[in-house]
Amino acid sequence: MEILYVLIPLSIVLVTLAVIVFSWAVKSGQFDDLEGPAHSILYDDDQTLVPSNSKSTEQRKQSPQSADNTQP
Repeated sequence: MEILYVLIPLSIVLVTLAVIVFSWAVKSGQFDDLEGPAHSILYDDDQTLVPSNSKSTEQRKQSPQSADNTQP
């Protein structure tokens, strides 16, 4: 029975803390756009990271020439 003197105030403090953290998250905009990050995975943005075939063949052609020019 004496443990209730500890548990009741502790539970009130934890609930108050949870409400404060949740209200801060809502005010700071954490829940504004819930669908945007889920849809962003569908966009294909890998094209800028992967070189196209024409660029890679041009680089292969230029690399031996530049190696020949650097040697005396």
